[in-house]
Amino acid sequence: MPDVTGPYAPGTPCWVDLMVPDQQAALDFYRDLFGWQGEVGPPETGGYALCSLNGKPVAGIMAAMNPDGSTPDPMPPTVWTTYLAAADVDATEKAITSSDGQTMVPSMDVMTLGRMAVVSDPTGAVFGLWQAKDFPGAGVVNEPGAFIWNELNTSDTDAASSFYSKTLGITAAPMEGADGYFALNVNGRTVGGMQALANIDGLPPEAPSHWLTYFAVDDTDSTVDALVRAGGNVLKAPFDMMAGRMAVLQDPQGGVFAVIKATGPEPT
Repeated sequence: MPDVTGPYAPGTPCWVDLMVPDQQAALDFYRDLFGWQGEVGPPETGGYALCSLNGKPVAGIMAAMNPDGSTPDPMPPTVWTTYLAAADVDATEKAITSSDGQTMVPSMDVMTLGRMAVVSDPTGAVFGLWQAKDFPGAGVVNEPGAFIWNELNTSDTDAASSFYSKTLGITAAPMEGADGYFALNVNGRTVGGMQALANIDGLPPEAPSHWLTYFAVDDTDSTVDALVRAGGNVLKAPFDMMAGRMAVLQDPQGGVFAVIKATGPEPT
C-alpha cells in the first residue's frame, strides 16, 4: 500500500530531501511537476520546507546555507539525499566511521521530530540517517509523486555490500533477470537496488558513487516533457526496462533524480 502507517525498519529508505540555492524556485518546480504542496518553513528549522502529497509528507526541500545561516561560498551542488532509518543514529554513525565511512553532518536532534546525521560510505556515496521520534518519515510512497525506489550507484559493489551489511543490516543479492544489478534487502524485504557505476550507460567516467532517488509517475514521457518546458534537463531519455518505463532527469538547479512508471510489483 502507498500509505505508510508504521515505523520504517532500520536500513529502509524512509525520507528524501533536496538542498538548493533557490528554495522557492524548487518548491514551485516540484509543485508543478509532482503536485507537491509546501512552503518555506519557520526560522527555527532553518526554513526547511516539508512537502506533502494529498496531505501526507513526501519530501523535504531546503535552502543551501552554512550552520550560522549565511550563504555558502562556493555554493554546494544541488543534490537529493536518501535517508535510511536507524534505530540509534549515534551508534550507527559510530559503526559507519569504524567501517571506513565518514561523517558529513554529525548526529543531532531535529526538535522533537527525530535525530539525524549525514554520512558517506567507503566508496564516497553520501546518505542520511534518520532515527524517528515524532516524525517517522515519508507518509506516502510508491504512488505517483512519491518516491518509489532508492538506488546505490557505486564504484565498488563488494565494498558497499560489506559496509551496508555491517552497519545497517542491509544485505545485497543479485536481482533475478537483471544482470549486474543487486537487490538491497532488509529482513528479507527488498527496499532498494545497487549497481556498479561502470554498468551505467552514458555516465561520465568521473561520476562519483551516489544514491539516486526514483519518483513514481503516471506517464514518464509526459513528465519529461513538463520538466523540459520548466527548464530541466534530460540526462537519460525515457526507456523501457524490466520494472517499467523510466528516465533520469535534472531539475533547473542541477538536482538529479529518476522517474518511473512502474509495471512490476511494488518494491517496498
